[in-house]
Amino acid sequence: MKILLTLLFLLMSSISTAGAEQAVSPDPRTMNFRPLSFEVPTAERQVLGNGMIVYLLEDRELPMVTIQAYIATGSSYDPPDQSGLALLTGAVLRGGGTSSISAEKLDDELEFMASSIESGIGPDSGSVSMSCLTKNLGRTLELFSQVMTAPVFREDRVEQGKNRAIEAIRRQNDDPKELADRELRKAIYFGHPLGRFPTIPSISSITRADLVAFHRRYFHPNGTILAVSGDFDKREMLAMLKKAFAGWKREKPDLPGIRQPSPALKKAVYFVERDIDQSVIRMGHLGIEKNNPDLYAVTVMNAILGGNGFSSRMMDQIRSKEGLAYNVASFFQPGRRFPGTFEAETETKAATTVRTIGLMDGIIRDMTQKQVTGQELSLAKDSIINSFIFAFTNAASVVNQRARLEFYGYPRGYLENYRDNIARVTREDVLRVARKYLRPEEMILVVVGDRKKFDKPLATVGKVTEIVPDSGN
Repeated sequence: MKILLTLLFLLMSSISTAGAEQAVSPDPRTMNFRPLSFEVPTAERQVLGNGMIVYLLEDRELPMVTIQAYIATGSSYDPPDQSGLALLTGAVLRGGGTSSISAEKLDDELEFMASSIESGIGPDSGSVSMSCLTKNLGRTLELFSQVMTAPVFREDRVEQGKNRAIEAIRRQNDDPKELADRELRKAIYFGHPLGRFPTIPSISSITRADLVAFHRRYFHPNGTILAVSGDFDKREMLAMLKKAFAGWKREKPDLPGIRQPSPALKKAVYFVERDIDQSVIRMGHLGIEKNNPDLYAVTVMNAILGGNGFSSRMMDQIRSKEGLAYNVASFFQPGRRFPGTFEAETETKAATTVRTIGLMDGIIRDMTQKQVTGQELSLAKDSIINSFIFAFTNAASVVNQRARLEFYGYPRGYLENYRDNIARVTREDVLRVARKYLRPEEMILVVVGDRKKFDKPLATVGKVTEIVPDSGN
């Protein structure tokens, strides 16, 4: 028995020693790794006989197919007295039925197949999308092409769409954040189509004939790009697309010219009175467009200023150090057809409204005064470069990226060179673009809140123009 116990003890000791040896972790300071390499995914590009461009990427992981159509139209082309025409056209395009199937039967058949078709029109593009199980691809694609090429805009569905739009307009001032965002955009794009918003009279004036004419004018195959991804064979998909859109004839583009927006050139302060405890603060001015050679330096500069979460200057100073706001951020959105905007935003308690405005203004001005630190620059660039991969998480995102780049006319190699262009940005570049594109003297400020609760009169930051929000009437 004694011998047996001794043997067991020796055995356990050896196991413990081996386990301890195996548990020793290597020193991370001595570990070497190969550099990470990420190649930007591509998609196959084809052009159909009618001029429609198609990007395709197979993905057999799930038995599903998705298609996104990008159409050369937008609310920017709305007639001045019919703001909301594009919005309404996009909303009723899918819901109004087609020349081959009624609205009700279309709804029922899509639901039965677990397929979806959606449509909409934004400021600078129209979209029609579909998603379906692979086994239902043929019929869903047939319905998809009918919605795009032969919508009937049935009268009762048009009236239903108008009523929904009018109800949304009546409630557009309920959310103070949305109210501030809209008023800032109207001020930045004053006198430009991007600064117009639908009203009840403009929506009420729109007829079914207007929607039919809008569709006829802007929906053409040679103004459309498809992004196709999912479980399919490329040859079979191209054959199906050619058949589905065989009757859609090429047309000469008829896009009206739109002038470029003009910068405000002077500071402005707008105020909307609301009985709320938390003030909504928005400030901004006209920005840059996508082909600006300073795009990459501006992107890095904005990340340091307010676009990189908790490591940004605005978040560090206003939230972390001062505790004045839960969220504060800045955005430099490059425009795709027209110059975009620079915007900074936050919400703070009414009693710290003017103080917070002063801090935001000071942080923006400081960006134009001296160079950022090497640590700030490195952190911002690493964050942008390392997050780049998340734009390509699945086949649909890859193929849509490719379609959008061509649709908006981005230069060849934009994605492939993006990380290198970001990596080349220097501290000197950041200071130069901050001085060139941040314009505190032209900043438009919009505040929504209760002036009786402010820490100081809003007039201390500039001449105040009070806005009575448009109720849409």
